[in-house]
Amino acid sequence: MRVRKLAFAALAVTAALSLTACQDDGAGTAQGAPTASTGTASTGTASSGTAAGGLPASGGPASGGPASAGPGKGSTASTAAPAGSTGAGKPAKCRTADLTITAADRTISGDPDNTVVVELKNHSGKDCILAGYAGVDLKTSAGTLSAKRSGEPVVTAVVKNGKSTFFGIIYPANTSGGSGVRITGLVVTPPDETHPVTLPWPGSGSLPVTDGSGSPVKIGPMGSAGQGE
Repeated sequence: MRVRKLAFAALAVTAALSLTACQDDGAGTAQGAPTASTGTASTGTASSGTAAGGLPASGGPASGGPASAGPGKGSTASTAAPAGSTGAGKPAKCRTADLTITAADRTISGDPDNTVVVELKNHSGKDCILAGYAGVDLKTSAGTLSAKRSGEPVVTAVVKNGKSTFFGIIYPANTSGGSGVRITGLVVTPPDETHPVTLPWPGSGSLPVTDGSGSPVKIGPMGSAGQGE
């Protein structure tokens, strides 16, 4: 009987140890699960980073990635002005030093008024722009007489290098029989300039005496007179 009890007790102890071992294995698995969970959490973090990287795959380059930098630089290059050109890309205005200015009598017989045509020739080596009215003063025995603008519309014109533009000076003929006002010289200042050129007067030698109501001399804008007219 004692032997059976001992054997039974030994069996019970073995069973208990077996149960404990099974419980330990379960605990090990339970402890291993957090590791797997931690790995998943870590993967989740990486996946979250991938999501952030996935969004940047469309949005990332726009925030300064290489794909964004390329178009940005290309855009800047496309808007840059070519070297040596102005922002507007137009010729500069003609200056007095760019022009050879001469005057000639172009009065047509039978006309009620006399005409002097002023030529402005571009010798600058490049095209330039002339537009508007020149300043014109006649030097006379009674002092300086400034010409009035005719009121004709202004046209902006590019004067090619080596080419000319013309405008006319219209003034009354002295038919009074008297000496009138003697003309001694002509002063021309190109449009938008402050440097004048003094020329010999090529027209009639005098103007009729006026009542002082205004200048009897009128000028047209650039291009208002043709060559030889």
